[in-house]
Order: sequence, then structure tokens, then C-alpha cells
Amino acid sequence: MTELGLVAEAPPLVLAVHGSAAAGAEAVIGRLRGQLGAWLGELPAVGYLDVRRPGPAEVLDSLGGPAVVVPVLLGDGYHRRVDLPALVGDRAVLTPGLSGAGAVAVALYGRLREAEETAGGASEAVVVAAAGSAREGGNDGARQAAAQLRGLLRDTPVRLGYCSCSGPGRPSVAEAMAELRAEGYGRVSIATHLLAPGRFTESLADSGAWAVGAPLADHPLIARLVLRRYLLGARGTARPTMQRLLSYPDAQLHHPLTVQLATEAR
Repeated sequence: MTELGLVAEAPPLVLAVHGSAAAGAEAVIGRLRGQLGAWLGELPAVGYLDVRRPGPAEVLDSLGGPAVVVPVLLGDGYHRRVDLPALVGDRAVLTPGLSGAGAVAVALYGRLREAEETAGGASEAVVVAAAGSAREGGNDGARQAAAQLRGLLRDTPVRLGYCSCSGPGRPSVAEAMAELRAEGYGRVSIATHLLAPGRFTESLADSGAWAVGAPLADHPLIARLVLRRYLLGARGTARPTMQRLLSYPDAQLHHPLTVQLATEAR
């Protein structure tokens, strides 16, 4: 039995991540794996959708049996809707990704506050920096995260900007920052709606923002969200352990936005 009471026959967890060659990316994903491994009793496997290997199909081939694949992706763009379903097929349970979950917004909020503390003060306005997708529905998770963060920050203006695929109705991060500064806001910060270091985070670091939040993959709430996705995908082991998981002490889990996580278990 593991810490969560899962039986040894529970299907293995496979994390489907984008992949990055940037320094620090593997360490961030490693911390996510470590937290999940502490709960499940073994480290989850990782399948990379780009840049690195092995890919999800190679990982599933090596496992040779049923598995649960959790897309560690903040959007429902091409990778989530087209690429992964084709790679996984009927060999594993493919769960929803992280798009739109309340835990993402709370993690964004936490990372932003950490960055503001380092910068030496609060933001006057915030840009949520999302990767961006040209696919229909691919930016819905970013829009939801921005709306939820706006609710958390209350009187602080929050705009959404994209690191790629900008265009009509989809301003770039630089454009969103410029608009806020033109409105008279000086301390414009970035809430990083990205999971791991990469070329997008490198560009955000050079944006001139007052504070830039760190990527989200190793935030404790993201680990818990991934775990819930796995438990629900595993079906037979999900229900008995859900209440134990929801009762784990963590002050941020009691924020109203995280009620969504509990309702996902229904």
C-alpha cells in the first residue's frame, strides 16, 4: 500500500509534458514527479511531446499494460486535442489536462506574490502571460485563469497577453503591458501561465516587468491537481482515497477557487 492507500495493482501514471531544452526545465518537472512519487509510492513516468525523448507512445510501449496519462498542459490546443489522443489511442486512459482548473489560478496568484516580495512591493497591474494557441478553444484555459486571478486580485487590473499566436483579440504580452502603461500604471507585473522554463519564460524575464512569477509545474497545487486527474482516471482506486486527499493540510487548498477541484471528483 502507498501513502494514499492505493493498491499495488493501480495503473502507472504517465505525465505528458511539452518538453524544453531550457536550463532548469527538467528540475521543475522533477520536483513535480517527486511530489507525486511521495504520494503514490513510485515516480510517474514522463513522456515528452516535443524537444526531448521518450515520447508518450514510447513510454506506453515500455510499460506494456494499462496506464493513466495525465496531460500536464495548461491549454487544450493541438497537443491536447489532436497529438496526444493519436499517440495514446486505446492503450491508456487519457485524462483532461489542467486547463481552466481553479488550482491553476491560485498557483498563479501564489507565484505572483512571491515575485512581488522579491521585487519589493505590490503590482499596480498584472498581465497573465500565456503560451497562446491558434486552435479554437486552445486559449480558453488562459482566459479562465485570467478571470479567476482578476477575482483574487480584486482592484488590480488584469489583462491577458500571449507569448505566441497573437493577433486580433489576442494581444501579445508586450502589447498588453504597453496598454497598461499607457493607462498610467507603473508597476506592471507578469503572472506566468506557463509550466516550466523555456524560450517563453526567457523572453518574459527580459520584458521589463516589475515582477515576473515563476512557472507553475512544481507548485504544490499543480501536483495535487495532477494527482486528482490520475485518481479519477484510475477509477477503481479514485473514490476511496478522494476524501483523504482533500483533507490534506494546505492553507491554499481552502481558498474558494479550489472548491472546483473537489467537484471534479463527482
